[in-house]
Amino acid sequence: MKNYLDKINAAIAAINYPARPADLYEPIAYTMNLGGKRLRPRLVLMTCEALGGDVDQALLPAVGLELFHNFTLLHDDVMDRADVRRGKPTVHCRWNDNVAILSGDAMLTMATQYIAKAPARHAAVVMDLYNRTAMEIYEGQQWDMDFEHRSDVSADQYLEMIRLKTSVLLGCACKMGAILADAPAVVTDKFYRVGEQLGLMFQMQDDLLDVWGDAVTFGKEIGGDIMNNKKTFLLIDAMAQATGDDALELNRWLHDSEALRDMKVPAVTAIYERLGLREQLEARMNTLAGEVKTLLDEIAMSDEARSAFISLVDNLLHRNK
Repeated sequence: MKNYLDKINAAIAAINYPARPADLYEPIAYTMNLGGKRLRPRLVLMTCEALGGDVDQALLPAVGLELFHNFTLLHDDVMDRADVRRGKPTVHCRWNDNVAILSGDAMLTMATQYIAKAPARHAAVVMDLYNRTAMEIYEGQQWDMDFEHRSDVSADQYLEMIRLKTSVLLGCACKMGAILADAPAVVTDKFYRVGEQLGLMFQMQDDLLDVWGDAVTFGKEIGGDIMNNKKTFLLIDAMAQATGDDALELNRWLHDSEALRDMKVPAVTAIYERLGLREQLEARMNTLAGEVKTLLDEIAMSDEARSAFISLVDNLLHRNK
């Protein structure tokens, strides 16, 4: 695992940004140097190597996916008015909205340039996968924004939204690595499903950490989803399950546009806890983890490679940031 991270971080550190205009390129370098889990490029390399492919040939497309992921974060932070990312000021706070938007645009183009460096025999298939994934992510982001103004969002609709917004990029990463290893379609499709399920787990854990995480470890302020009335499994389940005084209190907080963070967040969190929603969501995550491990058992790879994936599943299941 460490070797993958070393390769990815070295490739990112080697990106040669033009010196001017500084307000275009410095925010990109700032964002990429904040670190992060590098989960998506790691999945590209892990899958490629697990299937006997050349990791070095997969490295630049993997970096391209990380650039794309960070481009989405720049724009998400503007839309969500988020002030902190990975424990540091977001680009729109350190610079301004216009800089964040334009630097994000530049990152998108850079991402495409890197992904286009896939070996020629795979370039067309890889680019088609990437472009299709990008469009699905934009759709997911739009649904996410639409849901903020709706009170009738079902758990199934939310699941589809996070599949599009988060899961398809992890599915893309796994499938891209499999394609670059010359795997047959039945294997690339199974690995796509592995990544998709990992993405759902990842978002569910994000929902939990936004309520019960530690701000320092998590890298951003706790309770942002509650303050923004964002539809998460927790809120959707609370709206469906709360009765009596809990239902009345939840409805009051959802419609109080002047609510203070130090009052609203603890109050809504207490409702979640009385309803046992944390335990319900953790049970969903455990089910997904079991499904991923079953899929991995169906794919021919070495015991070492399978163990690396299972370790990743378990780490994501119990991550705190």
